[in-house]
Amino acid sequence: MYDPELVQPFRDEVTRLGVKELRTPAEVESALKLPGTTLVFVNSVCGCAAAGARPGLRMSLMNAKKPQNMFTVFAGMEAEATAKARESFAPYRPSSPQIALFKDGKLVKMVQRQDIEGRDAAVVGKLLADAFNEHC
Repeated sequence: MYDPELVQPFRDEVTRLGVKELRTPAEVESALKLPGTTLVFVNSVCGCAAAGARPGLRMSLMNAKKPQNMFTVFAGMEAEATAKARESFAPYRPSSPQIALFKDGKLVKMVQRQDIEGRDAAVVGKLLADAFNEHC
C-alpha cells in the first residue's frame, strides 16, 4: 500500500472528471450491475498512468458520447476492490493501469497497460473515444 497522501493527487485527477471511486468489493459488485455503459478505470502510481492513462481518460471525456456510469479503483491501495473489479475483466490478465468498458454488464472493450505504455495521451484518448462512439 502506498502513502495515502502521495496518491491523493492521482485520485483527484480522476474524480474531478466525475469518475466515482469504488473502495470495497461490495461497491464494485453494485457498480457492475448497473444497466447501460460502465467504465472502470484501474488507477495506479506508475508513469504510464500519469503520462497516458489519466490524461487520455480526460481527453476521451470531451467526446460527445460517454459511458453512462464511470468508476475507478486504485491498484496498490484498495486491493480487494481492485481484485473484485478484475474478476470481471476475464480473460484479460491484471495490469495497471487498465480501463474496461462494459455494456449491460458485458465487457466490450479492454485497454491494458501495453496499450497505454509509451503512447501519447491523445492516442489513448482517441482509443477510448472510439470505444465510446461504438458502444455508448
